[in-house]
Amino acid sequence: MLSEDLVFKALDKALSLGAGYAEARLQSDKEYTIILRNGGLEAYGLGVNEGLAVRVVVDGSMGFATTDVLESNEVLETADQAVKLARVQGEGGIEMAEVPSYSVSYSVIQKKKFEDISMEEKVAYLEDIDREIRSLSNDVKIPSRTLIMSFRLTEKYLATSDGIIVRSIVPRLILMGYIVLSYGDRSITRFTGVGGSMGWEGIDTWDPIKWFRDNTRDLTNVIKNAKPVEPGYYDIILGPETAGLAAHEGCGHPFELDRIMGREGAQAGESFMKIEMLGDKISSEEVTVIDDPTLPNSYGFYLYDDEGVKARPRKLIDRGVVNEFLMNRETAAILGLESNAAARAAAYNREPIVRMANTYFAAGSYSFEELIEDVERGIYLKSFGEWNIDDRRFNMRFIGQEAYLIEKGELKHPLLNPVFEITTPKFYASIDAVDKNLEFGPATCGKSDPHQGVPVYVGGPNIRVRKVYVSPPV
Repeated sequence: MLSEDLVFKALDKALSLGAGYAEARLQSDKEYTIILRNGGLEAYGLGVNEGLAVRVVVDGSMGFATTDVLESNEVLETADQAVKLARVQGEGGIEMAEVPSYSVSYSVIQKKKFEDISMEEKVAYLEDIDREIRSLSNDVKIPSRTLIMSFRLTEKYLATSDGIIVRSIVPRLILMGYIVLSYGDRSITRFTGVGGSMGWEGIDTWDPIKWFRDNTRDLTNVIKNAKPVEPGYYDIILGPETAGLAAHEGCGHPFELDRIMGREGAQAGESFMKIEMLGDKISSEEVTVIDDPTLPNSYGFYLYDDEGVKARPRKLIDRGVVNEFLMNRETAAILGLESNAAARAAAYNREPIVRMANTYFAAGSYSFEELIEDVERGIYLKSFGEWNIDDRRFNMRFIGQEAYLIEKGELKHPLLNPVFEITTPKFYASIDAVDKNLEFGPATCGKSDPHQGVPVYVGGPNIRVRKVYVSPPV
């Protein structure tokens, strides 16, 4: 259990030293990891990362300090250090958007506790996955298989000087795999997985054995039968995996208000978006992009952010119109708005900054068959093997991994690594249809310096992008 009294000692100390605003967050992350390589146990372990963070605003300047020594004297010293760091900057202009005071608790209940499953059973399950993958090896070789099972239990206790108290417990389980396929002079490296905010019951929910088997089987067909793509203009249908990446990289990141305002410029990059673009139409009415931390059992799930703001679905693009940015209390105050609960910290020793959670294209009204039926010459880009995007999130490039030619409304043979390059505004302007299917996958989103990796969901439906240029890889 977390020593909650330490949080209030830190708050009282910061306020007594002249802080106009203060928050203290006690956070414990316990992470179990098992790695299986080519059928053999490579490593396993348990890591615990626990400590207290204090953040303050003094005369409009911010200070942040942390400690992993959870004793009264050390906690008081940490609060003192945060105040000193704020004062040394002189007077600033930082304000924190107002939030009503409340005291809440929430937790995700594990139906089957990960900790209650024996190590032998966990390793045996990874061995079953590996055995299923190996069974597909014949003329297509599968020389390298790395499977990772990771479970993290995050417990937080947050209190702020404006009367907010939030307690939370969230478990997260993920199974990821790096699989290498080889056929003649061709090779494919597939990185994929399943995960969410739940316990061992996720194994029954996701059926990882089937997931990895189907992924590997489909790629054996691609590596054997893929033909080079002829350069030219195509209608592209992006599968949920690729559409999810496009939403994450081409909407989520450039809609982070700290990027737009320049604070992240030297760390994670800036944004092609401008504040004045709120209300601008950038796509057809078929396009709505949502970032929703409250999706039940999602990998990026939370109900209150790390500044104590209640989370809600955020419509970044609403029927083609720029609707809102991702904000924390600091950036929201600059615009005279309320925070939309986008402040997240990866660990106790990281400052809460503007982050995504679960970013995706909202489902549309089409079926998948309707998306392809009027495509004369197109490509179904089901999954990607490589992606690149610049630090303003303006130019993006995808290299298809599992991709198929479309001719006269029918799926044909697989294509060998088609390259799809486009600017982000052109991408959104070229979307004309979205289907009903929603699929998600777990990922880790990186940002800032010192680096912060936070759990997120990426995904969405299949989307159709008209008349874009595609070429073979160089």
